[in-house]
Amino acid sequence: MAVCEVCGNDYELAFEVRASGEVHIFDSLECAAQRMAPICDNCSCRILGHGLQADGAFYCCAHCARQKGRAELVDHA
Repeated sequence: MAVCEVCGNDYELAFEVRASGEVHIFDSLECAAQRMAPICDNCSCRILGHGLQADGAFYCCAHCARQKGRAELVDHA
């Protein structure tokens, strides 16, 4: 079995996520999102869908980007 790097659960169905040359072990999608998903620079929510990015800053939506002065960013949907 493998141990989740977020919660420490030793789980027989744990899975690996490979990103940026590193291997991460998780027992659930919730733990994977907690560790891997970027955080909105305005509202601090985890960005699980199509977020926006500018100059190294991440935003969950165009509204949050506008709140931080990035009026040129628009939602993808």
